[in-house]
Amino acid sequence: MNLSVAMFSAQRYDIDLFTAAGAHTPVTFTFFEARLNLTTCALARGYDAVCVFVNDDLNREVLRELSALGVKHIALRCAGFNNVDTQAAKTLGMLVSRVPAYSPQSVAEHTLALILTLNRKTHHAYNRVRNGNFSLQGLMGFTLYQKTVGVIGTGAIGLAVINILAGFGCRIVCHDPAPAAAAQAQTNARGGCYVSLDELYTQSDIITLHCPLTHANHHLINAGAIEKMRPGITLINTSRGALIDTQAVISALKRRHIKALGLDVYEQESSLFFSDHSLEIIDDDVIERLLSFPNVLITGHQGFFTEEALNQIVATTIDNLGAAEKGETSGPGFVVAG
Repeated sequence: MNLSVAMFSAQRYDIDLFTAAGAHTPVTFTFFEARLNLTTCALARGYDAVCVFVNDDLNREVLRELSALGVKHIALRCAGFNNVDTQAAKTLGMLVSRVPAYSPQSVAEHTLALILTLNRKTHHAYNRVRNGNFSLQGLMGFTLYQKTVGVIGTGAIGLAVINILAGFGCRIVCHDPAPAAAAQAQTNARGGCYVSLDELYTQSDIITLHCPLTHANHHLINAGAIEKMRPGITLINTSRGALIDTQAVISALKRRHIKALGLDVYEQESSLFFSDHSLEIIDDDVIERLLSFPNVLITGHQGFFTEEALNQIVATTIDNLGAAEKGETSGPGFVVAG
């Protein structure tokens, strides 16, 4: 077997890690910095598979073009697959694989980093002290102990967040439309309980999102949902940007209904994240408005970015590519199997 793979949205760390790991396998990677879309998919000509990330666009038209070019396998190096038209892939006879779990603790720990930083304002304190300002004025936070945290989505990452929050002595309420029995047992063991979305909104001091993006939950956090939340809510999203109606959140920030907002994802991130725009004029007025708030903290989709998570992503992606060549596509890594 000699499998040729075109990797899109390739960063330096992707190139280094996949090259090193691929050297011991029959998989050969060619790396493209460009995101995959209808304009760039011609780069995949002659390859058996493409390896893609969260902001690559694999809509019906792109998949048709890739299929015509001979591509048989879409290998996602991430857990989410909302950017892939899976029905079109199935119709075209294309395989779709993903990395269903890669160090959920990495994203969970980043979630807590956002919560703690926003609450205790350590990012502002850091800048003040560097400028010789040791005043505490404006830096008051609150203790997490006995605060109610609403966790939306109790997959592997949500459960990891619950485990950490339990250590802080938080009261935990959860919502998941279809929680696994093991998730319910673990949540109960940690003192958490499942409630309706409306109950979660009204009870929580902090709400954190850990669910995949689907058509059903697009803009889950909208103006109506925000109105049900307590004034002074802290809202965290480390899942997918489109779970949040950004304009509704901006409105709530302006009238002080949302006390703090932490984002590791952004609905329009594909044109910004994973690239250096420090010497450019950013023409996205929405993210510029978000960045103007002192109580908003945005990171560039780095929740997954740990050594452990990246090594797991590389290993699982290569395993998926090899399994596909052997016709072994019944495992949990395959969204669309042969």
